[in-house]
Amino acid sequence: MPADMTRIASEELIERLAAWGVDTVYGLPGDGINGIMEGLRRHADRVRFVLVHHEEAAAFMAAAHAKATGRIGVCLATSGPGGIHLLNGLYDAKLDHQPVLAITGQQETSVLGTGYQQEVNLEQLYADVAEYNLTVTNPAQLPGVVDIAIRTAYARRGVAHLCLPNDVQVADADADPFQHVAPARPPATAPIYLPAPGRPREEDLRAAAEVLDAGTRIAILAGAGALHAREEVLAVAEKLGAPVIKTLPGKAVIPDDSPYAVGGIGLLGTRPGEELVEDCDTLLMVGTNFPYTKHLPEPGKTRVVQIEADPARAGVRMPTQVPMIGDAREALAALLPLLTRHEDRGHLAKYQKAMAGWREDMAALESAGRHPIAPQYLMSVVDRAAADDAILTCDSGTIATWAARHWTIRGDRRFYLSGNLASMAPGLPYAIAVQHAFPGRQVIAYIGDGGFAMLMAEFLTAARHRLPVKVVINNNDSLGQILWEQMVLGYPEHGVRFGEPASDFSGWARSCGAYGRKITDPGEVDAAVREALAYDGPALLDVAVNPDEPPMPGKVSYEQAKKFAQAFLKGQPRKASIATTLFKDKLSQFGR
Repeated sequence: MPADMTRIASEELIERLAAWGVDTVYGLPGDGINGIMEGLRRHADRVRFVLVHHEEAAAFMAAAHAKATGRIGVCLATSGPGGIHLLNGLYDAKLDHQPVLAITGQQETSVLGTGYQQEVNLEQLYADVAEYNLTVTNPAQLPGVVDIAIRTAYARRGVAHLCLPNDVQVADADADPFQHVAPARPPATAPIYLPAPGRPREEDLRAAAEVLDAGTRIAILAGAGALHAREEVLAVAEKLGAPVIKTLPGKAVIPDDSPYAVGGIGLLGTRPGEELVEDCDTLLMVGTNFPYTKHLPEPGKTRVVQIEADPARAGVRMPTQVPMIGDAREALAALLPLLTRHEDRGHLAKYQKAMAGWREDMAALESAGRHPIAPQYLMSVVDRAAADDAILTCDSGTIATWAARHWTIRGDRRFYLSGNLASMAPGLPYAIAVQHAFPGRQVIAYIGDGGFAMLMAEFLTAARHRLPVKVVINNNDSLGQILWEQMVLGYPEHGVRFGEPASDFSGWARSCGAYGRKITDPGEVDAAVREALAYDGPALLDVAVNPDEPPMPGKVSYEQAKKFAQAFLKGQPRKASIATTLFKDKLSQFGR
């Protein structure tokens, strides 16, 4: 730094982030963070700034970075509207329990409270989303509060927020204008975070083993908290003879072709998964606090053991005989030697047979001969062509159903989506962040046309950074999930189809200097997918799929069928096309 260049407080902020191992900040500049941007410029060799086109995307990228790497994600936005725009992505991190630090700007401290332009009380606005939430009013607070914010984000698996007014950002880094007490400055050594011990108490482990050993029809429900515990989950499943159900965020816990895998649970799950929930007498929940209680066993009919990292969430979904607090991998490793091997494999064999039938049913829907293009076929082509260590990011909507059932976890594949928030639009920002984190991996964003349109400018971000992300748009020119939800409620669809002219995003991709291609013919899908995956740079396929393909639940209830029929009777506008598609689906399955 030149001798005449004063070291500013924003440099203290960036240097402390770097000390924590932060190497990337996602954000959008503005006059409320010019000082922080200068701090980033002065330390660009240590922390990379990734310029996005919308702050919501920056927050989604920070959340995806945390999900994919386990390290804190950082996003940056200006005062007022910039800070407001971050919120959706931050709630995604909060609800999926990911460590994220949001940094925002603010007007000068001398004008706060006067109704100055873009003055929004961001600390108050972030009160619900943030576990740690502070407006920095004295440069001497840095870097101490950076340490506290990051440790809190890690410890509580959530969002931390630091808001820096403009005058604080550019103040002398060593300034302490009030000097009431000496600032709490951390030591010069590299900061560390010490996680709580992950092994549950011995008495809880013994109690859990007793419940599990007494079970005769045991099931394991594994979630995102067990993504790092694949071998341990499989070992416990083998010892108990227990089929494994996976939540959607936990899809990559074990391979989909494992003899213990029975797919998912809930509306996007499998028929064997739903039947197993109703049939099991003992349930081991690992790394999940599955929120949709109507898809869990009926209270009182099943004995439950839960391994949960957060004491506040243990046992909140259903009556739980043994709630254990700890890390999934450490807890399972400690539990395994206490379990007795279950020699009777009849229960497991029953669901292995059911799962084989389900896989055949799904394969029957992956027909290249159907026109319009079946979304199941599109996803199956991507699945077959992608690498064994590919990472798929997925948006919310009907596409999550197709990904859940037709994207196969094998090898070191991964899968990320907005879990509990189930927001539209994160698929593309997720892919960009994951590609930054893993530049050597194949990263594919599988997105609906509705979600892509929301943040499509970020494809230009990918092109400018020459990130080789591959975007596959499942384009039905509608808000497909809402369409089917309306019908399941017994209402004919309304306000969910975009209409003419049909959208074509391939031109946008080409205008960004990337690969772009529109596909309407099923015969072109396979070659186009392979060409896009092989392209040296960002690529986008806009695939026109059947808009009348319903994402049917794995197991259709009588009430769901009745409401669906009522929608037809009340005047569903496309009932003929929908009925034809359903008929073709069943015909494909009967003909397998």
